[in-house]
Amino acid sequence: MNQMLSRRTVLRGMGTMVALPWLEGIASARTTARTANGFDSPVRMAFLYVPNGMHMQDWLPGGSESRNFSLPKILEPVARHRQQMNLLTGLTLDGAYSHGDGGGDHARSVASYLTGAHPRKTDGKDISNGVSVDQVAANQIGHLTRFPSLELGTEESAQAGRCDSGYSCLYTSNLSWRTRTSPLAKEVNPAAVFSRLFGGPNRAENRIAEMKRRERRQSVLDFVRQDAKKLEHQLGKADRRKLDEYLFAVREIERRIAASEKLGEVEVDVPDFPRPAGVPAEFGQHVKLLFDMMVLAFQTDSTRVISFMYTNAGSNRSYRNLGISGGHHHLSHHGGSREKQEQISQINRYHVELLGYLLDRLQSIDEGGRSLLDNSMIVYGSGIADGNSHRHTNLPIALFGEGGGSIQTGRKIDCAPGTPLTNLYCSLLDRVGAKVDTFSDSTGRIDQIGG
Repeated sequence: MNQMLSRRTVLRGMGTMVALPWLEGIASARTTARTANGFDSPVRMAFLYVPNGMHMQDWLPGGSESRNFSLPKILEPVARHRQQMNLLTGLTLDGAYSHGDGGGDHARSVASYLTGAHPRKTDGKDISNGVSVDQVAANQIGHLTRFPSLELGTEESAQAGRCDSGYSCLYTSNLSWRTRTSPLAKEVNPAAVFSRLFGGPNRAENRIAEMKRRERRQSVLDFVRQDAKKLEHQLGKADRRKLDEYLFAVREIERRIAASEKLGEVEVDVPDFPRPAGVPAEFGQHVKLLFDMMVLAFQTDSTRVISFMYTNAGSNRSYRNLGISGGHHHLSHHGGSREKQEQISQINRYHVELLGYLLDRLQSIDEGGRSLLDNSMIVYGSGIADGNSHRHTNLPIALFGEGGGSIQTGRKIDCAPGTPLTNLYCSLLDRVGAKVDTFSDSTGRIDQIGG
């Protein structure tokens, strides 16, 4: 193998660093030297959180057999990924229960979702929770990538305040915890994530390059054009095609980000200027752009660990695109109303439709005979089961991806009632090369996911 090629994992230009996707010509050097889990390719893990629980009647799969189960209504939008899915039942999040602390299930459900811990009830500075599973992984394998982990979401993380029955807003708006007292704020602006992924190590150069790109309406690819041409001469035909497809996708995402930062289409002329919030106005577009950032980060091996919050805990967002004007949290306390339950089910299904976009993108990327989805583990769910009763047993949890071939998919896996959710996390940590004896309140592992 050409030694120059084996070391070339990025394209460089002033203030710009474009990491490369999986290419046959560099795959051997990259995966052999940097894979920590014993598998042929890096295994990625992502945790996606949805608020306010689930309409469980439309989530739980029908049938008693592990493979011939009927797909529930909420998950129908990802039926095309049925063979890459595992639905797990019986998992419990004990840390989300009150244990004498009274109300605050929404805050606790988020705070404990990735930590398994019971957060201290306070709205002051004496917060205390636990280290989250994504950060356990980041601490062990984060040195292998540019970024140990990425924390993303559509609503900003709070730094203080009282949000849920005496719980700090830090609990309701942060999924990832570096230490018991240090949550990791999430990034909500797709453009900022894009700049992180494609910025060079020199911050001063990054700022200059960003200013020039904006002034001249240039792409990051304009800054690495010369390096890209040199690389093309060293690649085979298949790799040249793959590189061309990747660079096209990067430019297309840039275009969509730029369009989302401007005012939406209206019937009259308006000044062409960025929106003050810096993020897309439409929720679905916002989520999809952040999912694009996740795919780019995984595809380029910029990180192997990501957490994502659809919204903060207890979100009362209305979904007028679905014809639903009532707030999500309000509707989740349906009190038995059929109309409200149907609307909750619609919202749950819409979130899964957006998930389908992410799965499609991951599935479309080839990594030498395996898709990026095959080499990933995507956990989708909530720390609340039924939002009306704030139940934290038999949680709605779905796992997508084969974990580099270590997970047998296409099944319903019935865990014993009361099995800690953290048992699943221990099993996933093994597969990314971040082995632990135990994690939080775990009592073992879920060996069934291996077949």
